[in-house]
Amino acid sequence: AADCKSAIPQFKSGWRLQEAVGPGRRLFFARAAPRRKRFHKGVIAMKSKSVGTLLILLAGSFWGSMGLFVRSLQALGFSSAQISSVRLSFGAIFFCLVLLLREPRSFRIRLRDLPLFLGLGLGSVLALTLCYFGAISVMPLSSAAILLYTSPIWVVLLSALLFGEKLDGLKLLALALAFGGCVLVSGPGGSLPLKGLLLGLASGLCYGLYSILSTVALRRYTPLTVTAYTFFVAGLGSLAVSPPAAVLARLRALPPEAPLGRVLLLFVLTALITAVIPFLAYTLGLRTVEASRAAILATVEPLVATLLGVLIYREPLTLTAVLGIVLILAAVLLLSRRVPDDRAQS
Repeated sequence: AADCKSAIPQFKSGWRLQEAVGPGRRLFFARAAPRRKRFHKGVIAMKSKSVGTLLILLAGSFWGSMGLFVRSLQALGFSSAQISSVRLSFGAIFFCLVLLLREPRSFRIRLRDLPLFLGLGLGSVLALTLCYFGAISVMPLSSAAILLYTSPIWVVLLSALLFGEKLDGLKLLALALAFGGCVLVSGPGGSLPLKGLLLGLASGLCYGLYSILSTVALRRYTPLTVTAYTFFVAGLGSLAVSPPAAVLARLRALPPEAPLGRVLLLFVLTALITAVIPFLAYTLGLRTVEASRAAILATVEPLVATLLGVLIYREPLTLTAVLGIVLILAAVLLLSRRVPDDRAQS
């Protein structure tokens, strides 16, 4: 074997000597597998965490654009429940098709994990919509938005209790800045009725519950599986809240200046931009970003919504709103700092 290596020059250019399987000792030359470049594990972890942060910020930005689509559909006569049903149903169809085509084996889940996906679909996504719109019906929109963004508080508390995540000073400071920024951007005022207060706090709890349950589900399934089944369950639940017959009746009563094809395209864009892309990005981001940190990063949503309202709908931008934007940006910058832990240093 040593003589063969020195005699044949091809061995030095990507060939290796290999022994054949079977009786006797037969040697032959085979093409060697290309060597993979090795990178430092700390660099890979750092880049993955940065990508996860960007994905969370992208999800929050897309959620912030939801008002553009909701206002367009409401102008055509669709109710909030109908818009939610269409959004979740289209999202469920899209994710299930993508999962079936790209990862058909990942379509199977364990029966014991069914309660987990019921909690994700019904307890977080669908319940969030119902509680949030219920709060809007009995209280100002700004107050409802403030109570919705109590989600980081719920996530920090639940993550500390369930996963043992550390409540360091940086995280608490960013949490206070983000919540204070949401208060200033939304501009709350007036007394809150008890029903609206309870519904608003419940919406914040459901919003934060998605981060907690997704973290558990991602330990067992791929991000696409988690998101597809979440929307599948939420879509089925939304059909009970807003029957398809009501949506079809509204489509038949569309004015002549709103063609059916344009409305259907608006449905698809609403599902893609406000549901499919942000939920997938948020779920992928949770693979490398802590649940409590992700929930605070996602509070860029009111920042984006405020900017779109000023630029597109010419809504006035007050000094308090500007201060709120600054606080939210400060919270995002604090959470984006690369603070090395013991594993990264080692």
